[in-house]
Amino acid sequence: MGASTATTEPPAGDIGPPGADGLPSPGIVPSPSDSTAVDSPATTPLLAVDIGGTKLEAGIVSRDGRILERARIPTPGSTDPDKVFDALASVVADVLDRAAMPPDACGVGCGGPMEHGGRTVSPLNIRAWRGFPLRARLAGLTGVPVAVDNDAKALALGEGWVGAARGCDNYLAMVVSTGVGGGIVLDGRLLDGSGGNAGHIGHVVVEPKGRPCACGGRGCLEAEVSGTAIAAMTGKPAAEADLGLRRHCGTLVGRAVASVACLLDLQLAVVAGSVALGFGDDFFDAATDELRIRCGLDFARTTRIEPGGLGSDGPLIGAAAVALLHVEPSGAGPLGAHRVPGVVPAPVGATPDTTPDATTDATTDATSDTSPDMREDGR
Repeated sequence: MGASTATTEPPAGDIGPPGADGLPSPGIVPSPSDSTAVDSPATTPLLAVDIGGTKLEAGIVSRDGRILERARIPTPGSTDPDKVFDALASVVADVLDRAAMPPDACGVGCGGPMEHGGRTVSPLNIRAWRGFPLRARLAGLTGVPVAVDNDAKALALGEGWVGAARGCDNYLAMVVSTGVGGGIVLDGRLLDGSGGNAGHIGHVVVEPKGRPCACGGRGCLEAEVSGTAIAAMTGKPAAEADLGLRRHCGTLVGRAVASVACLLDLQLAVVAGSVALGFGDDFFDAATDELRIRCGLDFARTTRIEPGGLGSDGPLIGAAAVALLHVEPSGAGPLGAHRVPGVVPAPVGATPDTTPDATTDATTDATSDTSPDMREDGR
């Protein structure tokens, strides 16, 4: 990926309970000004927004995947939905004010669950938002078309666009941070599922008699290895986990990846998030060892687990890829002529976005969501 204008600040990914990842004190954190970051872009940039339980971030991203401007703020703990949105609006306004060229579309990565297309969102790690009309509110704020998707699915698009999965047709991208999420690309297509929530690897059971999970289950991957779970188990932030716990978390991630890889015949699992990346080689070595034990079928023996290639830039790059997927002509999105972010065109004769959810979404928007939106024509 090309140069980012924000290279001097610590990563601010959602990695554990608020404050566990070294976030700065409350207040907008802008990127340093760098007039060389915009080097005559051939096309209009994109507005990228990442929404997590620890921080809210916005950025201006070029069509070739470079972050030109960025700003972030800690996510308010308020139970008032408008106060959380007002905080988000402040970082969006900040980057728009500094953009050398106005963006023509906005992509958003947000924790789930959500309605198909992100018409409303109910992120588990933002208690104030339950059925919150995020897409319409952002479109009203920015005046441009807005596309919303799960943050881990957004990361999958970003990693396939300019990250560690570039050129791979079949892969899983996952985040191990405050929570655990994932996105799956199969045959060059980002999987959505019936409600747009495909890829929730955090709720694959890895310890049948394990810890209770916020979803109501027990022994889910998220309940065992997330930053929130680690803090609950140890009383310390994830960054202070000892070697044994780091390896144990890697083992459980490898176990979950093996199940998904065997189910879907995947070549690669790209793992990001400040817990995974912070744990480093201890985590990834243990994950790979478990993968080798669990993947005994011939087609699965070559599956790999690798660190994400985008680091702390991943959430914004992924959000920009969400916008590209919806606004670029078929075949020109983030994954190229036949791949994700440009994502593979629909089969011949098929009409894009014709799921029942999408159809309902399109018709109800006419009366309840009058903001600019993305339809089959990409605008």
